[in-house]
Amino acid sequence: MKEKIFSAIDALEPQMIDTLSGLVAIPAVSPLDGGEGEYDKAQYLAKKVEELGLGKPEIYNSNDPTAKNGVRPNLIVKIPGKSEKRLWVMSHMDVVPEGDRSLWDTDPFKAVVKDGRIYGRGSSDNGQELVASLYAAAALKKLGVTPAYEVYLAFVADEEVGSLHGIQYLIKEGLFRKDDLVIVPDGGNEKGDFIEVAEKSIAWLEFEVTGEQVHASMPQLGKNACRVANELSVALDEALHNAFPETDELFAPSVSTFEPTRRNKNVANVNTVPGREIFCFDCRVLPHVQLSDVMKVVESVVKKTEEKHGVRVEVRKLQYEQAPAPTPVDAPIVKLLEKALPQVLDVKPVVGGVGGGTCAAYLRQVDIPAVVWVQEADVAHMPNEYSVIEYMKNECKIFALMMADE
Repeated sequence: MKEKIFSAIDALEPQMIDTLSGLVAIPAVSPLDGGEGEYDKAQYLAKKVEELGLGKPEIYNSNDPTAKNGVRPNLIVKIPGKSEKRLWVMSHMDVVPEGDRSLWDTDPFKAVVKDGRIYGRGSSDNGQELVASLYAAAALKKLGVTPAYEVYLAFVADEEVGSLHGIQYLIKEGLFRKDDLVIVPDGGNEKGDFIEVAEKSIAWLEFEVTGEQVHASMPQLGKNACRVANELSVALDEALHNAFPETDELFAPSVSTFEPTRRNKNVANVNTVPGREIFCFDCRVLPHVQLSDVMKVVESVVKKTEEKHGVRVEVRKLQYEQAPAPTPVDAPIVKLLEKALPQVLDVKPVVGGVGGGTCAAYLRQVDIPAVVWVQEADVAHMPNEYSVIEYMKNECKIFALMMADE
């Protein structure tokens, strides 16, 4: 049966290329980024689903008055299986804007097929996976194969700017069960061997030190915010690393990281002691550590600095997301994907975590074990974004094997 599935998918390659090219031609940019949303793309997909004999998709509209027709649509395609166990493959319809068009060699919203690739905005992120999941189901339908699970293809909105109208909306609608098998194909590598089951918490912190600006020849008359900021940055670095030394081999690096990053411009001339200094830390924290505990350390160091130097320090949270507990490495969805991967790719699956920021976190937050996986080139959001046709077919075969549990 496996070889029949693979042959059917190979035969569908021209249709897959045509469908992805059609998706590229529909921008589906969030209204927050100056676009109209996913309405037109959802209409295109709904028609394609019916053409492939997969029935009429259910549409869950999240209200958004700034989007075309006032809605952000989410499509759900249900395919009956041999059991009541449910397998979800969840890809997203929205794309980021094209950015600087002068950096593109082709029109970002007109697909170009060349050298085994499909160029265009959204071709890789996330059109490749959307098409792969759709045609995996179509291949099984063509062969008359009933999936081992009840398959749910979810084509969701709003992933690029927070998933409020997408995954988060569907969770609030009560579409998921605790025992669902969920794969979110929206992150991976070119080998296709990495299965993401966890992410770190993220805290982006901005520190503003306010002292007193004076002439640099008379520093005793002021309070040098630059010197205090330097000292505070070093003290925070040392205190945070000392407070949270734990390791978790799921991640690379295996430790929580606390990195001083951005430093804002202060004064324009050399001979002025700055009275204000702003700098940032990017903290990626192992999920078992509470960000509230991180903030206690930060607040303690800040208070000592203020008392020592007689300055004021304001701390702002630019991003602050506590990561949910990881998906267990032996979860059924992990095992199902581990079983399928070596049948298509010459790889040994690697299960691990990332630095943070996948939409699978919303599912894990409500105790639904989800995994993230793709085989893709790392070109998302870049000019001249492309999908590798061979990778798309590989994904299609893996999804089909998971659906059939072959």
